[in-house]
Amino acid sequence: MRLKLTVLSFALASLFCAQAQATDLMDIYKEAYVQDPVVQKLKAARDSAFAQVDEATAALLPKVDVNGSFTATRTNENGGVNANNRATKANVSLSQLIWSHGTWLNRSIAEKNAEKSELAYKDALQKLIVRVSDAYFNVLNAADALSYNQANNKALKNQLDEAVRRLQVGLIAETDKLEAQAAYDLSTASVIAAQNTLVNSYEQLRALIGRSVSIEELASLDTSRFSTPAVPNSLKQLLKEAEGNNLTLQQAVVARDIARDAITLAKSGHEPTVSLNAQAGTGYTRYDTEISGSTQQNGNAWSQSLGIGVNIPIYHGGATSAQVDQAQADYVAASQALEQTHRTLISDVSNGYNNVNAAISSVRAFELSVKSAASALDATSAGYEVGTRTMTDVLDATQKLYNAMQNAAAARYNYILSRLNLKYTRGSLTVEDLKTVNSGLR
Repeated sequence: MRLKLTVLSFALASLFCAQAQATDLMDIYKEAYVQDPVVQKLKAARDSAFAQVDEATAALLPKVDVNGSFTATRTNENGGVNANNRATKANVSLSQLIWSHGTWLNRSIAEKNAEKSELAYKDALQKLIVRVSDAYFNVLNAADALSYNQANNKALKNQLDEAVRRLQVGLIAETDKLEAQAAYDLSTASVIAAQNTLVNSYEQLRALIGRSVSIEELASLDTSRFSTPAVPNSLKQLLKEAEGNNLTLQQAVVARDIARDAITLAKSGHEPTVSLNAQAGTGYTRYDTEISGSTQQNGNAWSQSLGIGVNIPIYHGGATSAQVDQAQADYVAASQALEQTHRTLISDVSNGYNNVNAAISSVRAFELSVKSAASALDATSAGYEVGTRTMTDVLDATQKLYNAMQNAAAARYNYILSRLNLKYTRGSLTVEDLKTVNSGLR
């Protein structure tokens, strides 16, 4: 009877603990969006890549420079006349590439690098949803595991106390009491381990948001509204969608294209470049002593030039050919990396699809196991009261009940994470999906 009350009180406590929580899944995500160093690092890398596009574009635009100087010169006297003077000069120069294939290719590669960085940043945002959800539900799962272990420990303590009383009045043998003591001691060790697991699970959240949280701050899963809808698409449809939308695969495609452009860039080292150069300058020189009929007279000097420069590479020690060979090898490596990414994607989609279906079945099976274990415990307890079942039977039935409850809770979290991971692999995971999950919390 005491055992029945313990199980009932635990169930009621779990049912009515739905109190207002300060932090839910969306709150954690919003903090992580701002605080997570992984996302912020990739965001900065993306901004840097776009700045490099501007830098590469600048190499194609005109370059204008202005410089000036002032010089004061003192010289020894020559025939009684010195040549001390002060000269002021100003110069403006203009240069413009007319043709440089390599410069255009550098700009194209910079644009593709920026595209790749943008894809990496978007991928990090999708992955952040998975990372936040994984960290959040790991905490809830660890908290549930601790609660069930504590409830099991309390039930076993009650059974131990009951066994001690029965032993004192001679209703049971000492063996039954020792079995109850062993089960209780083992349960106490499990509680300690579960407490440590919960404390460690907080670190995963702290790494995302930069602050510590506790289970008391977090909203819990509302099991009364929890459901396990199946994946609406077939595996073939999922694979097709993933091949078109998966951001990791798209990054590998762009990386291969960059490697292909790098071959053309290396070959451009054999090509000539043509540039336009122009400059105009003026200067004024003032002498302390002027000498008529000589160059030592005050006055202005002007200069102007306009020309076209052509650079034709002839031989650079074989460096250009070596760069071509290197670029071709890099292209092969990038192509194989793309193939590996594609194969991994197919496996991930298939595994993700199977994981969701298995999670659906697991949730249903474990929920049924909870009901069966509860009925079995009631029957075993009743049999123990009339002497048809042993203390060992009761202890085993008690542990099976709480194990079933813990497995059922873990299966629910596993289902949620499996659905989110599948959406991420498909490349279709959005904040709206996270909001849907968040709506199932209380």
